[in-house]
Amino acid sequence: MSTDYVQQLVDIFAQLRAPDGCPWDREQTHQSLKPYIVEETAELLDAIDEKDDEGMADELGDVLLQIVFHCQIAREEGRFDLQEAARRCCEKMIRRHPHVFGDGAVADASGVVDQWEQIKRTERAGAKRTSAVSGVPRHLPALHRASKMQKRAAKVGFEWPSVDGAIAKIDEELAEVKDALASGSDVEVSEEIGDLLFAVVNLSRFRNQCPEQLLHGTIRKFEERFHCLEELLREQGRTPEQSSLAEMAELWELAKRMELT
Repeated sequence: MSTDYVQQLVDIFAQLRAPDGCPWDREQTHQSLKPYIVEETAELLDAIDEKDDEGMADELGDVLLQIVFHCQIAREEGRFDLQEAARRCCEKMIRRHPHVFGDGAVADASGVVDQWEQIKRTERAGAKRTSAVSGVPRHLPALHRASKMQKRAAKVGFEWPSVDGAIAKIDEELAEVKDALASGSDVEVSEEIGDLLFAVVNLSRFRNQCPEQLLHGTIRKFEERFHCLEELLREQGRTPEQSSLAEMAELWELAKRMELT
């Protein structure tokens, strides 16, 4: 006999939120749970990168847990429940795939994306949109949000004609960072560094690359090299704190060369 584990999860949360349930779970709100869904999503992304099937199953379960938790809170307040959320999702997927569930036709995956965006625009035609760049989720990671906002602006023509313009903008913003540093104004320095980051995001967008993923790749590379540097120092009986910057820089270059062997 098969078990409907999704329904079992719904029942578990109903019990946890009941008057005789768990004090912690009863206290939670949509607002208090926000950090957890972000953390669980990040852990899922780690498992995907690591190609860890067991980890992915666990983390997808944790993401589902958060979804059920939010739906249970809304259900108690008579607003909606998991079935309503799933119904809306089903209707949206059918509506946005007329080439599968209707008489539409697309030539390739690119055509699917174009069709999806056109249907989204039609759906939102009645909604009041004050700007071409409005509607980008505020809680996206900053690099990701910057890229999406730049794409929105580009669709209405606010775009460099070539990548040369994006590169020139980086040079311009870097020069302004240097000027701000020379002025000694912390406010100006902070603002100009932000502008420089935004310009670099634009370059990655021109290259059809996700700036969030690019930076994650660089962070991962830095982490691996620093671990190697620490290991090389341990072999010498030292720690980073017991080493000069010049000594660590030399070992850093060695760690880089070791990556190629």
